[in-house]
Amino acid sequence: MKLKLPAGTFRAYLFDCDGTIVDSMPLHYIAWKTALGEWGCDFDEKLFYSWGGKPTRQIISDLNALNGLKMPVEAVARHKEELYFALLPRLKAIPEVMEHIDAQQGRIPFAVVSGGRRESVTRSLNVLGLLDKFDTIVGSDDYAHGKPAPDAFLLAAKRLGVAPGDCLAFEDTDLGIQAATAAGMASVKIPAPWERN
Repeated sequence: MKLKLPAGTFRAYLFDCDGTIVDSMPLHYIAWKTALGEWGCDFDEKLFYSWGGKPTRQIISDLNALNGLKMPVEAVARHKEELYFALLPRLKAIPEVMEHIDAQQGRIPFAVVSGGRRESVTRSLNVLGLLDKFDTIVGSDDYAHGKPAPDAFLLAAKRLGVAPGDCLAFEDTDLGIQAATAAGMASVKIPAPWERN
């Protein structure tokens, strides 16, 4: 499968991390199921994918509201991250995205724009030896309003010194595509794991 990029010349590429650069969504789902299962909270796989790009703490708060639970947000978030980190040796990059990273490396600047915390993003990229390919990382600790708000993408463009309209966003979720569009950026959607085979 090849990714078809929109027409135009772009001066920067902005990449979501989970499900875009790294094929981590299945691993995140395992970590979520384990962490939430300890609280008797179910997390349907379709819902998990539809909430892609939503910050971890927001997911826990939303699940609390949805299920009438009182899971401690900070503790569950930390535990879920630890479970994910334990799975990192199984992590792989997404070849269709790496093709574009390799083709433009050194020609234009790259940013990572994630709904995850910077520590999680950094550790994922480090495991695969990809961290030094990116000029900046914008994680959920860097902005107040998560995707679909444009804040994260606008911050990344500002850090790279590139106008939003000259950036191309790579995203795997509808929330991410909405955020890029709201920031005035063209985008390319990365197919879900079951669509890439």
